Amino acid sequence: MLVVGAAVAAIVLMASGNDDDSPGGEPSASASSSPRPTLSLPTGLPSELPTKLPTRLPSQFPTDLPSEFPSGLESLFPSFASDEVPYYMLRTGDCFDTDGDRPGQAAKRPCGKPHDAEVVKIAELQGDHTTDEALKKAASDLCERTLDSKAADQPGDTVRGTLVQYPDPAGYRLGIDKVACSLAADTRGTRKLTAPLT
Repeated sequence: MLVVGAAVAAIVLMASGNDDDSPGGEPSASASSSPRPTLSLPTGLPSELPTKLPTRLPSQFPTDLPSEFPSGLESLFPSFASDEVPYYMLRTGDCFDTDGDRPGQAAKRPCGKPHDAEVVKIAELQGDHTTDEALKKAASDLCERTLDSKAADQPGDTVRGTLVQYPDPAGYRLGIDKVACSLAADTRGTRKLTAPLT
């Protein structure tokens, strides 16, 4: 700020400094001397940095912190120790087993080995669905035509059920919008598919 002020002052002085109106034809004192800006630091600044800094963390942490994740969150993330993934990470053509106790999960299986179902379409929900019933209907509508068509192409008695996996309202609010449309050997899990669907 000082430098800018000094530069502006120097320009003004130089422009008005060549007056021929000064007595005796001599330039005025202000015009002949060029101003020199001076720089000075405020005296209120500390001259040294503190020498005593904390060297250890507090030994006591609050005791009322939650010790467990809320229920249901584990279905949002893959389990890297196994072949189990959240349903929305499946792709068209993936074969998998289901677990009634973990509806949002799918254990990937080779399609040439016994498995519960095969994904025939991955769709994406759109719109404002705030209840489980609304999400279920929207997901079923996305899958219906593809599942009917694909089931009709299979050899007789191969496919006995369909499986539509979709997010719950909390997951949908978080941005999970995938729907997995799958054909299954049996919705009760008593039979298995043993080959990829045709």
